[in-house]
Amino acid sequence: MLEPAHADVVIVGAGVAGLTAARQLTRAGVDVLVLEAAGTVGGRMSTEKIDGFRLDRTGQLLTPSHRPCPDCPDLPGTDGLAGLALRPFAPGVLVHSEGRRHRTGEPAHRPRRTRGALSAARALASAPRPVRGSRPPLGGPLDHARLGRALARFAALPQDALHERPERPVGEALPERGMPGRTLDGFVRPLLRALLSDPDLVTSSRAADPALHAYARGGLAVPEGGADAVPELLAAGLPPGTVRTGVRVTGVATNAVTTAGHGRLRCRTVLVAADAVAAAELLPGLHVPDFHEVTVVHHAVPEPPFGEAALLLDADRPGLLAHTCVISQVDPSRAPAGRALVSSVLFGPPPAERALRDRLAALYGASTSGWETLAVHHAPRAVPAMPAPHDPRRPVRLLDGLYVCGDHRETSTVQGAMHSGRRAAHAVLAGLGVRCVPDAAGATEAAA
Repeated sequence: MLEPAHADVVIVGAGVAGLTAARQLTRAGVDVLVLEAAGTVGGRMSTEKIDGFRLDRTGQLLTPSHRPCPDCPDLPGTDGLAGLALRPFAPGVLVHSEGRRHRTGEPAHRPRRTRGALSAARALASAPRPVRGSRPPLGGPLDHARLGRALARFAALPQDALHERPERPVGEALPERGMPGRTLDGFVRPLLRALLSDPDLVTSSRAADPALHAYARGGLAVPEGGADAVPELLAAGLPPGTVRTGVRVTGVATNAVTTAGHGRLRCRTVLVAADAVAAAELLPGLHVPDFHEVTVVHHAVPEPPFGEAALLLDADRPGLLAHTCVISQVDPSRAPAGRALVSSVLFGPPPAERALRDRLAALYGASTSGWETLAVHHAPRAVPAMPAPHDPRRPVRLLDGLYVCGDHRETSTVQGAMHSGRRAAHAVLAGLGVRCVPDAAGATEAAA
């Protein structure tokens, strides 16, 4: 039985937003209790373990250089994540277009090496550059060079400049970015679909431009061991007993929460850090966005279809696959020795198995008859949609003593969720009359 102990702040939800807020509050000396209905922390950033394989449930890609605001650090520099090991993908991506694979779109800066990634970086440096079965890059050498220059210019843009452009759906704004149509269709659109989980590219350009900017600056990566490494690190840095899992909150007030089976807990402030739908059940009238639906399919394969730690995009059939990769080539810890893991993120509900295998066989140029389906994770509400017009700084304070945070209040990225948690924590501290403690993430911004 959970004791109805008093806490200064009760946080509902132990996703990355709630855990980030908890870290900020405890740093300032505030007594915090985090209540999570599930049996583990992390929310959508969860990883299933099956027979030595580590299988992410949403397959979200990380752009380590993404910064939600000019004062924010990149992901490896975020408070609480100093020990996070990131495994970078090979520079650029592989795009399957007109029946062939092309390597293109190398970022302007290589991903920053983090602990545990040195061996992967060495492997990338020694990997052969040509792609088997490839021909000149999309649009020919001239367009490939133009793409490289465009990415370099984009990477050099100051953060503030991204928000000065008129806001439009990114699919409509792309033709004005100064790249040939073939390059847009063959690289930029497939990449943005993968980064945003948005098959129709209706995302606001003010949310999409920072995603492309982060890619151009530092490429793509995944956490070593699975997506749950991020929330587990955040939770590990909290005082013992701060996080209680398996506790479902059924009601909130400005000074208490009601739980199913554990009674009523008093506090001075409540911060709701649940996903948008769960938050709206506790906070009637809260805005609930639409969502992008995805399915992640994991296959165990007897041997890698090719030896590259590369992300593979499908430009020929843009409505089916967001992206696919031999994820065990990127992060060897995700598969047991002697086996390989292919992870594919698809738009919408699970497709027919035969149709998916046929498409993967075409993309990889290898038979899929010996592939074993390990898991199919369907997420109807995988990623909050961010259509134009999009406000990336929705208010976190609802009433005195009642606050809300999450990626649905900011941008639907890991860094967006964390930044929303920081904003909410700083607003809570201001409401409690407690001084913000400066940290590497620019904590002083919210004291105002």
